[in-house]
Amino acid sequence: MRGDSLPTHQRRWASDTVPSKTTLSSPATESNSAEEFVEVTLDLQDDDTIILRSVEPATVDDGSADTPASASASVSRSSTIKRSSSDRLRQFSQELKAEAVAKAKQFSQELKAELRKFSWGHGHAGQAITGFDSALAARALRKQRAQLDRTRSGAQKALRGLRFISNNKANAWEEVENNFNKLAKDGFLFRSDFAQCIGMRDSKEFALEMFDALSRRRRLKVEKISKDELYEYWSQITDQSFDSRLQIFFDMVDKNEDGRITEAEVKEIIMLSASANKLSRLKEQAEEYAALIMEELDPERLGYIELWQLETLLLQKDTYLSYSQALSYTSQALSQNLQGLRKKGRIRRMSTKLLYYLEENWKRIWVMSLWIMIMIGLFTWKFFQYKQKSAFVVMRYCVLTAKGAAETLKFNMALILLPVCRNTITWLRSTKLGLLMPFDDNINFHKTIAAAIVIGVILHAGNHLACDFPRLIHSSTRDYGIYLHDFGSHKPTYMDLVKGPEGVTGILMVIFMAIAFTLATKWFRRNLIKLPKPFDRITGFNAFWYSHHLFVIVYILLIIHGVFLYLVHIWYRKTTWMYLAVPVLLYAGERTLRFFRSGFYTVRLLKVAIYPGGVLTLQMSKPPQFRYKSGQYMFVQCPAVSPFEWHPFSITSAPGDDYLSVHIRQLGDWTQDLKRIFSEVCELPVAGKSGLLRADETTKKSFPKLLIDGAYGAPAQDYHKYDVLLLVGLGIGATPFISILKDLLNNIVKMEQADLASDTSRTPDQTNGSNESTAPDRVSPKRKKTLRTTNAYFYWVTREQGSFDWFKGVMDEVADLDQRGVIEMHNYLTSVYEEGDARSALITMVQALNHAKNGVDIVSGTRVRTHFARPKWKNVLSKLSSKHCNARIGVFYCGAPVLAKELSKLCYEFNQKGSTKFEFHKEHF
Repeated sequence: MRGDSLPTHQRRWASDTVPSKTTLSSPATESNSAEEFVEVTLDLQDDDTIILRSVEPATVDDGSADTPASASASVSRSSTIKRSSSDRLRQFSQELKAEAVAKAKQFSQELKAELRKFSWGHGHAGQAITGFDSALAARALRKQRAQLDRTRSGAQKALRGLRFISNNKANAWEEVENNFNKLAKDGFLFRSDFAQCIGMRDSKEFALEMFDALSRRRRLKVEKISKDELYEYWSQITDQSFDSRLQIFFDMVDKNEDGRITEAEVKEIIMLSASANKLSRLKEQAEEYAALIMEELDPERLGYIELWQLETLLLQKDTYLSYSQALSYTSQALSQNLQGLRKKGRIRRMSTKLLYYLEENWKRIWVMSLWIMIMIGLFTWKFFQYKQKSAFVVMRYCVLTAKGAAETLKFNMALILLPVCRNTITWLRSTKLGLLMPFDDNINFHKTIAAAIVIGVILHAGNHLACDFPRLIHSSTRDYGIYLHDFGSHKPTYMDLVKGPEGVTGILMVIFMAIAFTLATKWFRRNLIKLPKPFDRITGFNAFWYSHHLFVIVYILLIIHGVFLYLVHIWYRKTTWMYLAVPVLLYAGERTLRFFRSGFYTVRLLKVAIYPGGVLTLQMSKPPQFRYKSGQYMFVQCPAVSPFEWHPFSITSAPGDDYLSVHIRQLGDWTQDLKRIFSEVCELPVAGKSGLLRADETTKKSFPKLLIDGAYGAPAQDYHKYDVLLLVGLGIGATPFISILKDLLNNIVKMEQADLASDTSRTPDQTNGSNESTAPDRVSPKRKKTLRTTNAYFYWVTREQGSFDWFKGVMDEVADLDQRGVIEMHNYLTSVYEEGDARSALITMVQALNHAKNGVDIVSGTRVRTHFARPKWKNVLSKLSSKHCNARIGVFYCGAPVLAKELSKLCYEFNQKGSTKFEFHKEHF
């Protein structure tokens, strides 16, 4: 137990903790024969109170064997033991009671003395003394209640909070020690290097404040420390005791060490936390949020808060964070879905994986199988056809391989155009063929065919140039005689073969295709390769776009090449044009349609805004003939930037809106120029409004001309086929899902209006006579079809706080109008340290308090809670699997490929374990 004195500011250390139960053994009265003992069991509580649990006679084992004599002696002494135990219990209880009364009187006297000293020192009147006395008494009562409410569950929850170091490695000190050896000068680590040494380089200001707080504990103000002192600091930082970590955090705020935190000190630590987490807007409002904390923790208006109040706020923040909670689920359901499965044998596991793979990929499998079989058939047909010809005598298997590869090249050069016929693909999606064909993978199939063309070109051109031509020019006169009809009476040289129409067209095609294929790879198309100027112009989307137009020349050369064949002279056996006729005409028709339709779809810009993060929002009038579905995209062209370039962007407006909108992030040359042009027509922000560059129809300057083409199909447009939606967007990848959320919200509003209309039109007789028909789960077939999606979960992960401004209006609208709770939104800001980290602890407190009072999240500025760090996707899917058993969940993702692999893998794992089925879809551009 603590001493009798009550210091003003009590510190908590890890060594201050006491066991929850203590057993005391007290000697009874002595006799000549033996000592009697009584066993008293006490509970020492966190608030220093003592609870008496039991008092029992203590048995003393002296090692002697039980004998009849000893047994009889024990029986004879039983009544004596009971009496002595009762007397000892009564005596001990009286002593405890007397001690508790003495403690209470002493505390009361000291409190009154402090009150008198304070009132006399400040010259207050009797009324002021009474007011301050009651304020202190009220705070003392709240402190007592807070200490009583500090349960063990709350303490366990607190252990996960206020972590100064996220590194949980066993050898963490070894890394710090190595850093010390690198950074130390003359055996000392300077204060300026402390953050880098302990692994908090990104939070240097926060680490320096922690360094100063630890130094003040030692009554020192130092600029450098030794390795032993660093180890002492490290031990306190990584202490597993919550009280110890809380004390360090308190000392960082309480710089004058008076045991009290003022509003100015709270403001200072808020600004420090905001700086560590890159929240510039939070720093601007630090004074407002400091006042909010003082209002909550200092209702007596004493002007300061103490350690126990900060602890109360930290332990009870979950009560304030009741909004936008994680999905509710029971551990029983979770265990049934994930952990209650018996281990399967190896053969059973392999067969299960195979069946799942076939179930998930059967569309891709049959398309790819058919394509490969056609290529094998064409290659085999030509291979054996030329084996029967006289050319085989001289050129042998080289000509067979070249002709077989040529036949697959004709087929693939025709087929590669079909996946990029976007209008045709979009139309086919809505037909029955959409159930059989994987139209979501059209771009992947396009790339796969391109890879097959590369292989075909190598086999065809390689065999001709390296094998067929040398064999021909080195053939004997007798063998060459069979080629007189093909090459003439004079044997050609190698250059004669290359300079002919067949050779020139073939070599030019190889060169143009090599350029186009190289610049289409991700290393060049996404600027992953950094080249010096002026060679940097061959990287990026522009180089990919313009180089692909070389295929216009390639197809012309291919037709010419197919006419001047070496060994074929009958026109109907020159089949190249037959392969290309339909696909080329179809693709040419699509491009012609796009050209005329873009001029037909005249749009008028309504609003322009430039948001943080380099995002340009364009809101335009919707042409009467323009039809689209949520999740689709359209192409945009701005002639002022480039009269030839068209770029795809997801439509962020809903089909029910009377306008079209797109959000364009500055990523390449074209988007940079587009933002620059529209920045020139935007007006500076007016005082009292947001600091965004905006423009609308009232702007004096005229808008640049804009052309659109679309809309085109995308995976997300099929969202209505699923019972539950999981929409995951990274940064600007949230755009295809904003339209879906708007569309869902419009359907919800329509359904509520329909319900209201049906309720008002229902007669009293119908209301009284048909109670069953008004049950909430009885919905008309038409309405069921409209709202098949029962729940939608939107996860938006971004690095910048300003990104939430992009769709702030949409999130607030969903929060206001979605009374049924169909849509659940989760914002994640990765620049903020995860919940539980000391650097974000105060931000979490302010976030909870502000939303509880004002209903607004301090980070996003919306009613949607912002989580910190990255989502734990395995937990997200496990909760969905438990909450929506036997449901078909569509997982739609738009963002970096790395997370796509993780989500796809998790969907596969959960489909193996539970009855809930996840279907993963990724956006492709």
